[in-house]
Amino acid sequence: MSKITGFLEQGRVSEPYAPAQERVAYSGEFVRPLDAAQARLQAVRCMDCGIPFCSGGCPVHNIIPDFNNLVYQDDWKDALENLHSTNNFPEFTGRACPAPCEAACVLNISDDPVGIKSIELSIIERGWQEGWVRPEPPAELSGHAVAVVGSGPAGLAAAQQLARAGHRVTVFEKNDRIGGLLRYGIPDFKLEKRHIDRRVEQMEAEGVTFRTGVLVGEWKESSGVVNLSRKVVTPAELRAQFSAVLLAGGAEAPRELELPGRDLAGIHHAMQFLTAHNRSVAGDAVAGAPSAQGKQVVVIGGGDTGSDCIGTSWRQGAAGVTQFIRRPDLPGPDRLLTWPDMPLTAVYSSSHEEGGERAFATVPKEFVGEGGRVTGVRTVQAGLQGGQLAEVPGTERVYPADLVLLAIGFERPVAHLLESFGVAQDRRGHALAGDGEVGGHVTSVPGVFAAGDVRRGASLIVWAIREGRQAARAIDQFLMGESRLPR
Repeated sequence: MSKITGFLEQGRVSEPYAPAQERVAYSGEFVRPLDAAQARLQAVRCMDCGIPFCSGGCPVHNIIPDFNNLVYQDDWKDALENLHSTNNFPEFTGRACPAPCEAACVLNISDDPVGIKSIELSIIERGWQEGWVRPEPPAELSGHAVAVVGSGPAGLAAAQQLARAGHRVTVFEKNDRIGGLLRYGIPDFKLEKRHIDRRVEQMEAEGVTFRTGVLVGEWKESSGVVNLSRKVVTPAELRAQFSAVLLAGGAEAPRELELPGRDLAGIHHAMQFLTAHNRSVAGDAVAGAPSAQGKQVVVIGGGDTGSDCIGTSWRQGAAGVTQFIRRPDLPGPDRLLTWPDMPLTAVYSSSHEEGGERAFATVPKEFVGEGGRVTGVRTVQAGLQGGQLAEVPGTERVYPADLVLLAIGFERPVAHLLESFGVAQDRRGHALAGDGEVGGHVTSVPGVFAAGDVRRGASLIVWAIREGRQAARAIDQFLMGESRLPR
C-alpha cells in the first residue's frame, strides 16, 4: 500500500485541458496527461481496499491497486509490466474509456474516486517515452495460421496475443487503414491516430500481417456502413488457408430514424460524418463529405457518439449546435445507491464545454425542408407520466437545422459478415457464441470464432480488448489443446 492516510490528505488531481476556445481551432488531442509528480499524488489516494472493487469494475480486470502502488514508489517500469499483463493497449483505454473502474472505487462512495484512468495513461506514456514498449516476438512458431477479420480493438488484441503464442496471424480490414472504429469512429481530439500506428508497427515486428482494403464476404450497399475495400476475399478462401478464423467486426450498422422528411438532403448518420472528418484530418480528399461549416447543426442522440459529433462540428466551424436528448435531464447519482456500478446520468463531456444547446426530453417528429434540403426539425417535449415518457400536447417547436446528425446507436454487426460464413445469430443479429472458460467464442461453424461487437453488440473499447484476449485464448486452446495465454 502506498500510504495509509493518502486518501485523507490528498484530493483528486485531474488532467488539465486546453481552453475550449483554443482547442476547437485544431483537431488534435487537448488533454494533457499527468506528469510523474502529479500521477504519484493521484496514486497515493488509493486505499488498497481488502476487496479491489475497481479491478472488478474493469472489464479487463486491471490490477489497479498494484500499479497505483508501483507508481507511488516511482517504479514505473514494473507498473507498465503490471498494466500490460491485463491490457494490450492502455493508451487507447486511457484516452477513450469511460472508466467503470473509477465508478467502482471505494473512495467514490463518499469522495472523488482515484483518477485510475489518468494514472493508466501516465504509465503507458512513460513507457513509450522510455522505450520500454518493445516488440515481443514468440520464441518459436506453432505452424498454425489464424485469420482475424476486423482491426478494431478486439481484433488487434486477439492478433497480438495469438502472434505472441507463436501463431502466424493475418488481420483483414475492409477500409484503407488499420484501426476499425478506433481509426474512423473516434475523433482525433480524443485519440490521435499515431497511437494506433505505433502499435501496428510493434505488431508487425511481432509477426502480424495486415491486409487493408480487403472485404471478407459479400457487401450490401444498403447497410449504411463505410466500405473502402478494393478486393474481396470469400469465407471459403479464408477457411481453406487458415487453421482458424476470428470474426471481430464492429457494430457499424446505424440505427435508422424513420420520420417524415428523412429523405431530405443534409441528414446523415453520425458515423458517415465522423469517418469523413477523420479521413480529412488524415490528409484524404473525401468527395461529398458532410460539413458543419457555417451551419446550424442538430445532433439527435445523447451518448458518446453524439458528443463526438458536437466537438467535430465546432472544429469544422459550425454556426451553432443543438443536441436532442430524449430523456429528461438526470440529477447527480446517489452514490450509496449506484456504487459500484456505473450510474445512469446524462452524458456530459468536454464537447459540451465548447458551446451549444442541450434540449432534454425532446422528441423529433418530422424533418422539414425547402428545395429538397433540410431546414429544420419539428419536435415535441416529453414528460414523465406514470413512470413512462409521454408527449406533452402544445409543446411543438421547430428547431432550425442545415445539418442533422443521427447519433442514436447501432442496430447490429454488419450482417453480410455473419451471413457469408453461415454463422448462427441470436435474436439481435449477433454471432451466437458464448464467453465461458470452455467453448467460449466458438460459433456454430467449426474453426470460426467471434469476439467484440460482432458477438456482444456495440460496447466499450475496454470490453472489446477483453473479448479479443479471451477469444485468443480460446483459439490457442482449439489449435494446441491447451493455452498459456491469460484469459
